[in-house]
Amino acid sequence: MTDGPRATRGKPRKAAIAAWIGSALEYYDFFIYGTAAALVFNKIFFPTSDPATGTLLALASFGVGYLARPIGAFVLGHIGDAFGRKRVLVFTVLLMGISTVLVGCLPTYERIGLAAPALLVALRLLQGFSAAGEQAGANSMSLEHAPAHRRAYFTSFTLSGTQAGQILATAVFLPIAALPEDQLVAWGWRVPFWLSGIVVIAGLVIRSKLDETPVFVEEVAETKREKTPLLPLFRDHWAGVLRVIVASVIAAVSTIFTVYALSYAVNTVGLAKTPILWVGVLANVVALAAIPLWARLSDRIGRKPVFIGGSAGCAVLMFAYLWSLSTGSWVLIFTAGIALFGVVYSATNGIWPAFYGEMFPAKVRLSGMAVGTQIGFALAGFSPSIAEAIGGGRDGWISVALFTAGLCALNIIAVASARETHEVPTAELGLRRTPTTV
Repeated sequence: MTDGPRATRGKPRKAAIAAWIGSALEYYDFFIYGTAAALVFNKIFFPTSDPATGTLLALASFGVGYLARPIGAFVLGHIGDAFGRKRVLVFTVLLMGISTVLVGCLPTYERIGLAAPALLVALRLLQGFSAAGEQAGANSMSLEHAPAHRRAYFTSFTLSGTQAGQILATAVFLPIAALPEDQLVAWGWRVPFWLSGIVVIAGLVIRSKLDETPVFVEEVAETKREKTPLLPLFRDHWAGVLRVIVASVIAAVSTIFTVYALSYAVNTVGLAKTPILWVGVLANVVALAAIPLWARLSDRIGRKPVFIGGSAGCAVLMFAYLWSLSTGSWVLIFTAGIALFGVVYSATNGIWPAFYGEMFPAKVRLSGMAVGTQIGFALAGFSPSIAEAIGGGRDGWISVALFTAGLCALNIIAVASARETHEVPTAELGLRRTPTTV
C-alpha cells in the first residue's frame, strides 16, 4: 500500500475537520462537568458535608468518569478494530450527548437525598465510557487518512477540537458563573448541560457523513482484520500498550489546570470566578494555534524531542502557575496560565495522537490507543481529587506541583524509551520490532 495515492483518496482534510468538530462537541460535554464540579456541585449534590469535604467529593465525582474509560476502551476498541472506526465515532457522540443532557435534568440532594449523587455518578460513568472511544477513534480515522509525512499535523486536529470544546464549555459558564449565587445553584448550572441536545444532533449529522478509513476498507477486502483484536494486541504489542499507559499520565497537567486549579483559586484563595475562567479560555485559544504548529514541527524533526520538551516544560511551569494563583496577581496568573496550558502543554497534545497510534499496526491500532490512553487517563482523572487531598490550604500548591512534576517525569521516561516513528511509512507502523521488545 502506498501512502500518497491512498491518502489522497482518503480525503485527509475532510477526516481531520470531522475529527476536530466531533471532538469539540464531545469534549464540550465532558468538560462542562468538570467546571460544574469545581464551582457548584459541592453545594447541589454534597451539601451535608463541610465545605472542604464537599469540594473533595465533587472533584472525586469528576474523576469517577475516568473509571469507566478503561472498560469503554476495551469494548469500543474491539468494535473499532473489528467493525470500523465510523461506528465508534457515531456511537460515542450519541452516548455522551444523551448522558450530559440527563445530568442537567437531575434532581438535587435536597429533593431526593443520596439518590441524587448516585445518579450523578452513574451518568458520569456513561460519559467516561463514551470518551474512551472518542479520541482513539478520531485519531485512528485521521492518521489512516493522512499522508505519511504529515500524520502528526492531521491527527493534531483531534486535540485542537478538544481544546475548542474546553473553550466552549468555559465560555458557556462565564455568564452562568456571573449569576447571583441563589440563581446559579437553583437553575443556572443546568443550562450548559441542556445545550448538549444541540451537540447530539450536530455530532450525528457530521459523523454519519464520514468515510471509513482506506486502511480498514483494505483490511476488510483482504480479510486481514482481526475478529478479536484484543488477543493479538496483548500477545504481540503489550510493550506498546504499557508505554502508552505510562506516557498518558501527562494528561494530569490538563485536569490539574482545568479542575483543581479552578477550585483552588476560587474556594481556597478566594479569587473571583469570572477572571479565572477567562484564563482557561485564553489559554485554550492560544492552544488552538499552538497544537498544529508543534505537530508540524514533529513531522519535520521527530516526535520524541517535541514531546519530551513539552513534558519537561509542563513540570516547570506548573510550579509557576500554582504559585501565581497563591499570590492573587492577575498579571502573573494570566501569563503563567497561558504559557503553561496554551503553549507548552500543547507540545504534548500536538504529538501524542500520532505518536501513540504509530506504535501499533492498523489491525489493533484503535484498541491499542484506546486501552493504553484510557488507563493512563484514569490517573489523570483523579488527579484533581488527589491534589485536593494532598494540597491542604493556601500553601498546599507546592505539594500539588511536585505531584504533577512526578507524573511529567514518568511521561518523559516512557517517551524516551520509544522508537522514533515520524519517518516510518504508514503501512509499516508497528511491524518492525519483535513482539516482546520494549
